[in-house]
Amino acid sequence: MACMTRWTPDPTFYPSPSDAAGAPAEKLAYVAAFDRTAEKPDAIAVVDTDPASDSYGRVVGWTDLPHTGDELHHFGWNACSSALCPTAPHPHVERRYLIVPGLRSSRVYVLDTKDDPRQPRLVKEISAEELAAKADYSRPHTVHCGPDGIYLSALGAGRGDDGPGGIAILDHQTFDVRGQWEADRGDQRLAYDFWWHLTQDVLVTSEWGTPSMIEDGLVPELLLGRKYGHRIHFWDLAKRSLVQTVDLGDQYQMALELRPAHDPAATYGFVGVVISVEDLSASVWLWHRSGGSFEVRKVIDIPAEPADPADLPPALQPFAAVPPLVTDIDLTVDDKFLYVSCWGTGELRRYDVSDPFQPVFAGSVHLGGIVRRTPHPAFPDEPLAGGPQMVEVSRDGKRVYVTNSLYGSWDDQFYPHGVGAWLARLDASEDSFTLDTRFFPHGDEFRGRRVHQTRLQGGDASSDSYCFPSPSTRT
Repeated sequence: MACMTRWTPDPTFYPSPSDAAGAPAEKLAYVAAFDRTAEKPDAIAVVDTDPASDSYGRVVGWTDLPHTGDELHHFGWNACSSALCPTAPHPHVERRYLIVPGLRSSRVYVLDTKDDPRQPRLVKEISAEELAAKADYSRPHTVHCGPDGIYLSALGAGRGDDGPGGIAILDHQTFDVRGQWEADRGDQRLAYDFWWHLTQDVLVTSEWGTPSMIEDGLVPELLLGRKYGHRIHFWDLAKRSLVQTVDLGDQYQMALELRPAHDPAATYGFVGVVISVEDLSASVWLWHRSGGSFEVRKVIDIPAEPADPADLPPALQPFAAVPPLVTDIDLTVDDKFLYVSCWGTGELRRYDVSDPFQPVFAGSVHLGGIVRRTPHPAFPDEPLAGGPQMVEVSRDGKRVYVTNSLYGSWDDQFYPHGVGAWLARLDASEDSFTLDTRFFPHGDEFRGRRVHQTRLQGGDASSDSYCFPSPSTRT
């Protein structure tokens, strides 16, 4: 199949972060819904996000996929604002297709949202065999739309359950697998997230583990043996080669989500670390350029919370504490606020990162949690399982969406009595952020599936990268 082109650039492409922040609000959210039992197909659920609509906060569309056992993960758009970058411009492609990876099946789906945005239509399937044959990767995880192609990270090598993981490139027009991105990977073996500073020709990658390390849940021997990922890699984006690796220290296990500054003139970003084996704390680190290389420093520490072992799942009972388990972070498009998901304690934290070297705590909201089980205010009699996990922020920073499932086997380990399924929305201002009591699709609305990532119609804070600075940042 071929991707349709336009005579003029897609109106949801924005040259600068401030242009994106001033765009109209999203009317729909796309949510990855998966069946842990692999008996029913995974799906993309479509949720109405227009407060003026009679169906606001409800699931209004649903697209089942053709197979079972995919476990949909971090999907993304085929094209976004990076299409306007002058280095490899593709201004006539459309933000039309969702590229949806199955983390367990290694399949990748392409869904068309244009004709009926509430009913995405499957138009292409990339098999595990094709991904392995053309890029020598498996277990696709994260999608980012780049100026020269669609970038797809993967946790495993093409065959078996080992590494190295890395990045495959898909064609913008046909969605065919072009091949493996790395020309020289050095000693990089573990993979997870990636993103970039496009105008600096820098790509950054992080580390989780190989498929065998994550497939059946958190492995205590690997965690205490400090075998999960704890390094950040910096690459030459043009030469596709590893330039520098920074080790955070092997006590800091699972360096996951990467959130670079949206300002294309800046060269810093944040990475979340799930857990320290020394005290069960979680943390957020800042990378920044210093001279000709990068430095990484810890800027946020979130301690574990003491708990009665009787209230804990077996994996945590020996520690008598609940780890925060920072599993996602998201940076507003204006680079002012960083949202931090503490999936274990059931807390969504916000920090003012106007000075990225000195984040200032700016409030939090509780939902779910291993011990707290905090209910949503709209359903105060329903204790919640799971916690804020994947977090997505609207382009203008005024709306924050959180879902509650991490990864099937890990859900079962930390929430053994069931994790449920819910999507919450918060309204954010400069001074506060609060739960929207009108918006809480959950339970049966998701047809027995768990929900993972959310993508917003027209783009969001973690979908787009920009090549032109906002007027206020120009010097």
